[in-house]
Amino acid sequence: MNVTVYCASSSKISESYLNAAWQLGEFLADSRHTVICGGGGMGSMKRLADGAISKNGKVIGIMPKFMKDLEWAHPNLAEFVWTETLSERKQKLVADADAVIALPGGSGTWEELFEAFTLKRLGQIGCPIYLLNQHGFYDALLKMMDRAIEEDFMTADHHQTWTVCESLEVLQKRLSSDLKN
Repeated sequence: MNVTVYCASSSKISESYLNAAWQLGEFLADSRHTVICGGGGMGSMKRLADGAISKNGKVIGIMPKFMKDLEWAHPNLAEFVWTETLSERKQKLVADADAVIALPGGSGTWEELFEAFTLKRLGQIGCPIYLLNQHGFYDALLKMMDRAIEEDFMTADHHQTWTVCESLEVLQKRLSSDLKN
């Protein structure tokens, strides 16, 4: 199975987020899932890939060429897909995904996540989308989504678009159940 993971490139984030990314990478590799990610060589993107690589997992990085030129690419990935734009990158991140996971992250993670939400809601992708709500990171976002539903900007069916996991352990159990080999 191919699991797309949206995550941060910041190296300044808490070690607990970096450790969770590493452990998720290990888990996905042990479960024989291919990790598809942005391919960055910093932050939780790097730790995710390093965790998978440590268990001989397959990691595919998808990155716009201009980021390669800035030397943002992870140096140890065996496979990269180079795109012309960020928009093309987002399309390729979900094109072959059997599941999408959003770890805590910033504007890039949110942009990718919201595009996946929208594509799923419009029937363009069918894979499950998981939010790792580590340390309550996505609580405010979930509250905003609830308000959008309450005020009829979205319908209650939108709640079925994602699965919130409060810990890495819960996420791993859900993935094991939902993505049986």
